Amino acid sequence: MINYIERLSLLMSDIVARVPTLGFIDMSKVLVFARSGRTNAEGAYATCHCICLPASEPGYYFWRDRKTGKLTRRSEWFVTKSPEVKVGTAPIDYMISFTLPRFTDQVLSRTRKHAHYPNQPNWVGKLDTIVHELYHIDPQTPGIRRMEKADGTYSANCHGDTFFTNVVEMVQQYLATNPSPETYDFLQHNFEELETRFGGICGTTFRGYPSYPQRYTEVVSPQPEPPADVDCRIEPLKVPRVMKHFNEDDLVMREFLRNTSRQLIRKGAYRAA
Repeated sequence: MINYIERLSLLMSDIVARVPTLGFIDMSKVLVFARSGRTNAEGAYATCHCICLPASEPGYYFWRDRKTGKLTRRSEWFVTKSPEVKVGTAPIDYMISFTLPRFTDQVLSRTRKHAHYPNQPNWVGKLDTIVHELYHIDPQTPGIRRMEKADGTYSANCHGDTFFTNVVEMVQQYLATNPSPETYDFLQHNFEELETRFGGICGTTFRGYPSYPQRYTEVVSPQPEPPADVDCRIEPLKVPRVMKHFNEDDLVMREFLRNTSRQLIRKGAYRAA
């Protein structure tokens, strides 16, 4: 059985070692894991998650009277925070998730990438996706990379023509270094071929699958004094109970099948990087 997430992690380490633009990335601070994604469903092939953002400034929700504009009620003050994720003693700053089996069945002709990689095999589109997610990691500040517009200001959109063009250039740079085919050959196979060749596909997920660490909301205690011009009813904020701390014991291995998945071990060591 092929540990697909482990193979992706090793490939990503090779990419950041060979592509100067991504050389700042410390893969020991990046956790790679698998999520569910059907081949024929809409959705991303992969996603970059930043979990090193600081807590937000305190804020609250509020409601106004439509006619008078007067504040009628507001929520308690709250902040949003990032969960703490550690593997051993190493804190994780970013996570990159890949949807299985959707990622393995990616076909260039069905994506906008086709124009950038004419006459290229489908696995190059998968390589583009991997570089794309690595490129989202900001080299200067915690968060997702922001793209500059022509006037020097930042775009509200983290994607754009420049972003996609840069990714294509980095894919070409990586391939031009003549990496060992053993590092990326698994990308050449779709899900069915992987099952036939390896007898199954598995990868690291979180124990609470399909959930995974995400930003959460927390009520501020003690509550700050309200602004002088705000005098209205205060509604208790309903905050769902979520896990805020994760470690290697929260990582498990799952086997991914065409339409479902199953946990292989209840609890075990992290093996994805």
